Amino acid sequence: MLKPAVSSRSLLLTAALFWSGIGLMLLGRGWCLTSRDSLVPLALALAVGTAKSLLVLDRTARRNVARLRAMPDGSCLGSVYTWRMWGLVALMMVIGRLLRMSPVPPVYVGSLLMAIGWALFFSSRLIWLEWRQFGLLV
Repeated sequence: MLKPAVSSRSLLLTAALFWSGIGLMLLGRGWCLTSRDSLVPLALALAVGTAKSLLVLDRTARRNVARLRAMPDGSCLGSVYTWRMWGLVALMMVIGRLLRMSPVPPVYVGSLLMAIGWALFFSSRLIWLEWRQFGLLV
C-alpha cells in the first residue's frame, strides 16, 4: 500500500496551500457569478468573509495547526485532515454544486462563494505563519 510519508512542516504547507487555493478558487467562481456593474456584492462578501474568518475559521485553523505540529515526521500526507474533515470537505463540495444548480439568483450564490472563499483565504494566514515559523525553528 502506498503511504506518502511527509514531515510535519510539509503537512503545514499542504494545509496552507489547500486553504489558500480553495479560497482563491471560490473567490474567482463567485466573482464570475456576480454582476460586475457594482462592487456591492464584493464589498459585502469581504465584510461577511472577514467576520467568518475572525469568529469561526481562525479557531479551526489554530486547532488544525496544533494537530499538525504534534504529528511525527513520516505521517501520511492524507492526514493533513482528519477523516471527519475530509467528509466535511466532500459534503461542502456537493452543497456548493447543488447551490450553483439551484434557482437562487447567481449574484447571491456568487456573493456567498466569495464570502466563504475570502474567509478561507484570510484564515490561511495563520497556517502560513506557523509554517514559516516552524521552518525557522527546525
